Amino acid sequence: MKPVFDKISPELLSRIEYEYQGKDIIIEIETKEFTCVCPWSKLPDFATLRIKYIPKKYCVELKSLKYYLQSFRNVGIVHESVVNKIYEDLIKLLSPKQLYVELEFNIRGGIKTTVTRGKINQC
Repeated sequence: MKPVFDKISPELLSRIEYEYQGKDIIIEIETKEFTCVCPWSKLPDFATLRIKYIPKKYCVELKSLKYYLQSFRNVGIVHESVVNKIYEDLIKLLSPKQLYVELEFNIRGGIKTTVTRGKINQC
């Protein structure tokens, strides 16, 4: 499926089976290249995205995650909605034991914003 970069595309996400079901591990994914667009100014927002999860049966396939995250690039969306959208799409795809999503947006106008949802208890 060819990615479309003017709408959020959760259909790009795919999963793989977690081979060690019943063995709790924490998977941490980070990118400093997340971008979306401010819905009011139409200026780009840049952020560091951190995803942590404990898989139950599935893991996210990383290439599909990359394309999914790129689909936010030209979408006007507020910070809080970005975190909730990513969280809900990953919950739907993976049904993990635990999930944590954090977006640390770069400073704009002297204000830094960090938005999080979920939690990870250490194994």
